[in-house]
Amino acid sequence: MIPTRKFAAQFSTSPFQGEVWAVILCFLVTACSADVKPVFHADENPESLSDWGMVFEGDGHLFVNEGVLPYDLATPLFSDYALKLRTLWTPDGKTVSYDPDGPFDFPVGTVVTKTFYYPRENDEWDGVVTIGEAPRLSQMSLPLSKFQLVETRLLVRREAKWDALAYVWNEEQTDAVLKRTGDIKPMTLVRDDDEREAFAYLVPNVNQCAACHATNATTKEIQPIGLKASHLNKRSNYSHGLNQLDHWIAAGLLTGDFSNAGAAPKNADWQDETASLDARARAYLDINCSHCHNPVGPADTSGLNLKPDASGPALGRCKSPIAAGGGTGGRPYGLTPGAPEQSITLFRMETTDPGAMMPELGRAVAHDEGVALIAEWITEMEGACG
Repeated sequence: MIPTRKFAAQFSTSPFQGEVWAVILCFLVTACSADVKPVFHADENPESLSDWGMVFEGDGHLFVNEGVLPYDLATPLFSDYALKLRTLWTPDGKTVSYDPDGPFDFPVGTVVTKTFYYPRENDEWDGVVTIGEAPRLSQMSLPLSKFQLVETRLLVRREAKWDALAYVWNEEQTDAVLKRTGDIKPMTLVRDDDEREAFAYLVPNVNQCAACHATNATTKEIQPIGLKASHLNKRSNYSHGLNQLDHWIAAGLLTGDFSNAGAAPKNADWQDETASLDARARAYLDINCSHCHNPVGPADTSGLNLKPDASGPALGRCKSPIAAGGGTGGRPYGLTPGAPEQSITLFRMETTDPGAMMPELGRAVAHDEGVALIAEWITEMEGACG
């Protein structure tokens, strides 16, 4: 069996594991057992996720199909502590065009998937989830014995535009069904201190998908958020010893006017304590907030710009709110140097009040670790507001 894409022959379970070619062989043998190969549906939206052939369930595992490329981000978007498996597929022979600043230019036929799942507290699914690390893929598969699949979201590059679709997994974890109007899943989160918090996990409808992915308020065009150089420029978890962008270049997938990842912008890993506090905080705000809070974004009327190159009042430093209403938490400025307890940005990250929290969509619980990072960053800021 020959892989349909050159990059399929470069997969590895991780930079730290075993004989790469043995893993590749196992992957190809297993992946070829899928009944459906990856396919682009140009017009219709199949009712079952399996009809796309990007990921599929078999023998208690979630498999990444042959020719489908898993990837990850330096700093991922927070989504109620859900773990995520991200994949990218383009029709054979079609390449992706590099852009140093915005999302890459993907060919018609591209399918991006993001599968959300949780560690289960109990063997049987009862809605109780825990906080945990994503397991390494083994033979390009995710074992499901201790995990519960919730949904798989697709971004599909069709002739006229990107379309966003959400598929919800059944409790047996055998397939997922298209939910055009979204869904709500009652869950209970068990935090590390054993505190339990009931929350409503939101599967977005089409309009809610557009609210985040339409990063330009004028064109309202849906775009990928994470598939840009600064988020992808990291050591790959899926190709042995390579930077992720260098892997894509070597595989012939990524083309453009640059030669290697060293020439590309790079966001920090928000958990990497060897990076500067400022770089980590800015990366966190970039992936979680800047798709709305940028000069042309849906939240442009706020006057906030949370892209990594923003500074001063545009970043929120000593900036009074324009129209936040009760969303200020009674605090005077977006960022008050040295005083996180007086900073609106931190309040909106801490609260779970739907009328005040940020982001408005995509979370129902507070990200304690993210809040702690931004609080530390504000505490270390020099200067004072007049």
